[in-house]
Amino acid sequence: MKLICAMILGFVIDLIIGDPHGIIHPVQIIGWFIDKIKKGMQHMIYGCSWKEVKERQLERKETAELLCGYVLTFIIVVGTFVVITAILYIAGWIHPWLRFALETFFIYQILATKSLKKESMKVYYKLKEGDLSGARKEISYLVGRDTQELDESEIAKADVETIAENTADGIIAPMFFIALGGAPLGFAYKAVNTLDSMVAYRNDELIHIGHASAKLDDICNFIPARLAAFMMIVAAAILRMDVKGAIKIFKRDRFAHLSPNSAQTEAVAAGALNIQLGGTHNYFGKPVEKPTIGDDIRPVEYEDIKRTNQLLYVSAFLTLVVCCGITFVLVYFLGNPLELL
Repeated sequence: MKLICAMILGFVIDLIIGDPHGIIHPVQIIGWFIDKIKKGMQHMIYGCSWKEVKERQLERKETAELLCGYVLTFIIVVGTFVVITAILYIAGWIHPWLRFALETFFIYQILATKSLKKESMKVYYKLKEGDLSGARKEISYLVGRDTQELDESEIAKADVETIAENTADGIIAPMFFIALGGAPLGFAYKAVNTLDSMVAYRNDELIHIGHASAKLDDICNFIPARLAAFMMIVAAAILRMDVKGAIKIFKRDRFAHLSPNSAQTEAVAAGALNIQLGGTHNYFGKPVEKPTIGDDIRPVEYEDIKRTNQLLYVSAFLTLVVCCGITFVLVYFLGNPLELL
């Protein structure tokens, strides 16, 4: 049951320490490889950088870009899994407790509960102080939309959406994959998530090369997103929020998003808080139409950021219990396959 202990310790360490500044995070290393391989593949396809492709107006090679996108996704995800597995195997060969310590550290690095709360609360404090320009700056680090013209309610809404969405793909989804396959599978998921955040954009450069990453992210998040929504509904009940509203909006609006998974937790949060999320926003100066999530019962206020973080923390604790149960069942019925990773 060392993996269960590692999961619990990694979770607690993350809550206490979070991501310390000034230290290179493994996800940053994954991101570096993604960027370098992507640029290398673009150069392989066109013989030059993407900037030069645009300047010289070269003919687009969509099929080659799609193929390279699938190769990029395979290299990053499988490569991450193999590297982490090899590190843990070597550590276990040296001493079992060294493997345990490393796996605990890796799990801590995979999770982002405290960091999500910390970064989102920076926006809360700026809004509470009445510093609208400061709040716009802080929220710009968390969202892709244009933030220069957002008012107080729109900033709070963007922050609530960020917390709700990242509760699923930043905490609950990694915990789910750790429960199934330890730190190697957890980091493989983080590789998928990092690919999605870096190359899965519908802009001119990445629409083809990022296709594989976007699809794989949708597949990997299918079950975790719905698990996260269920956990958030239970959390809403524990916190005595509007559970009926959470269930109602979840049933009605859980697919009201361009992604099949992102609206799952956003719908629960909107229903539990009696607010409306989503809607049209500007990206790079252009409006992008998105459906609304929830009912416009009242304006979104900065206190909703704190309330959504409460949902985040309770949901994370509940998921830890469930994931420990998943790992226990796997070990009980399958022996101890996780130790082979």
